[in-house]
Amino acid sequence: MGERCRRWSQWSGFLTGGILMMVAMLPIAKAEVRLLPNAAADLDQATTESVMNIFRAADEAIRAGNLEGVMGLYSEQYDYHGLKKSDMRKIWVNLLDEFQDLADVHHFSRMSKIGSGSKTVIEVTCTGSLTGLSKTGGLRVPIDSWYEEVHYMTREDGQWRIRGNVGDTPRFMPFGTSPHPLF
Repeated sequence: MGERCRRWSQWSGFLTGGILMMVAMLPIAKAEVRLLPNAAADLDQATTESVMNIFRAADEAIRAGNLEGVMGLYSEQYDYHGLKKSDMRKIWVNLLDEFQDLADVHHFSRMSKIGSGSKTVIEVTCTGSLTGLSKTGGLRVPIDSWYEEVHYMTREDGQWRIRGNVGDTPRFMPFGTSPHPLF
C-alpha cells in the first residue's frame, strides 16, 4: 500500500505541475491596434490618428467592461445588415455578461476617404479578432474574427464613429460569409 500511495503522489504531482505549466503557457490577452506600412497613404496624419484613437478607445472600453464606452463608439445611424445600435447594445451586454478579460486585435491594411463634407466616410480595411475568457467555462475562446473586413467610419459630433454598412446592402449576406457587426 505504501508503494501505491508513493506512485500516486508522484503521478498527482506530475499532473498538477503539468496543469500549472499549461495554464502558465496560456496566452495573456493583449489588445492591439496596428497600422500597417502605407495603409493610410490617402489620409492626412490628423485623420489617421483620430480614426486610430477610436479603435484604441474601443480596446480600453472593452478591457474595462465599459458598456457605455463601447456604445459611444457607434454612430446613431449605425446599420449593419439590419442590425441597429440598440441591437449592438444587447450583443455587448451579453458578451460582457459571459466573458471577462476581453481583448481585440485590429491590423489595418488600408484607410481611405470616400466623399466629402458631411458625407465623408473613412473605409478602414482590417483583419483582427476578439477573444474573451469565459466566466462559466474558464477558457479563453474566440468570439469573433475577420479578414480584410471594411469598417465604415462617419463623422458625428466632431468624432469618427463606427457606421456599419454604407449605401444599399442586402439584408441577407451571401453564402459563405459571416457577419461581423461588432466593429
